[in-house]
Amino acid sequence: MATRPVFDVAVVGAGMGSAPHLRSLQDLGAEYPLTWVCARDAQRLAAVPLPDGVRRTTRLDDILQDPRVRAVLVLTPPAAHLEVVRQVAAAGKHVLVEKPLELDLPRARALVACCEEAGVQLAVMFQYRLREAATRLRQLLRSGELGPLTSASASVRWWRPQSYYDVPGRGTLARDGGGVLMTQAIHTLDLLLDLIGLPQRVTGSVSTSAVHRMQCEDTASALLHYPGGAVAVVQATTAASPGYPERIEINATGGTATLESGRLQLSFMDGRTETVGADSGTGGGADPMAFDHGPHRAVIRDFLDAVRDGRPPAVTGRSALAVHTVIEAIIASSAQGRAVALNPDCA
Repeated sequence: MATRPVFDVAVVGAGMGSAPHLRSLQDLGAEYPLTWVCARDAQRLAAVPLPDGVRRTTRLDDILQDPRVRAVLVLTPPAAHLEVVRQVAAAGKHVLVEKPLELDLPRARALVACCEEAGVQLAVMFQYRLREAATRLRQLLRSGELGPLTSASASVRWWRPQSYYDVPGRGTLARDGGGVLMTQAIHTLDLLLDLIGLPQRVTGSVSTSAVHRMQCEDTASALLHYPGGAVAVVQATTAASPGYPERIEINATGGTATLESGRLQLSFMDGRTETVGADSGTGGGADPMAFDHGPHRAVIRDFLDAVRDGRPPAVTGRSALAVHTVIEAIIASSAQGRAVALNPDCA
């Protein structure tokens, strides 16, 4: 029996980052047809390849006034997220927003609050969380099978040529809210926090290397201090040519886990080993779009199913506040030259 459409979906934003979302929606179109794509730049919008029947518009109201659209993907630059999401939520439509939530933590909190007040679901595109390897590692940590945390690390050694930052607005506070932390390493840092939780305090250092001319940081390091003496080390840069897979390592009393790109390697204290997932492209080199869209599709599918079923999505807007909190603490620690304490309820 043929699959019947559940409800329509719309997209706001047609920049470079929209490609994996649009491919994902094409895969899911039998149940959740894409009917609108909106962008302010009519020329850019006209250049985006879309399936037959998808309408283009430069007017957000066309989407807001369409009763068949129940879910909207907001893929604009971060500086426009809050303005667009407020209007979408006020129209009673559910929202998936591209990372980061907004330019800074106060605006991110305001975005989450407006969706909660409107009673609509809010999901965030942190696709690393739904990779098979990450799902298995989360299960082991939640069940206690790996035991208490002793130490951890997250490494994002990526590469972006200067031409990437020569695009107007890239790596600026006004459009992106920051550099490597907010735009590239945010995915890996979000996954680390999702796995091991918020630290008690953060010691950080950020800088702009001699490799790039840009407003914000292209290099960052941090220590995340956890209860019981556990420490997580974070390293992030876009000045590591030609770019390397992101990596998370977790050491615990019951074993160790190494998560590199989409592959998880486990070594338990009792001698067992396990490998989950496979290597996958991550966009860590000169081509930021060199990755498979499968994890994007998983987040979008979960979000749309959550709207259909009336449940929260797997990657909620409120849970995404944790990474914004830690990024803000890293930058504040660097500026102040001291550790910054976090309130357990600050996210």
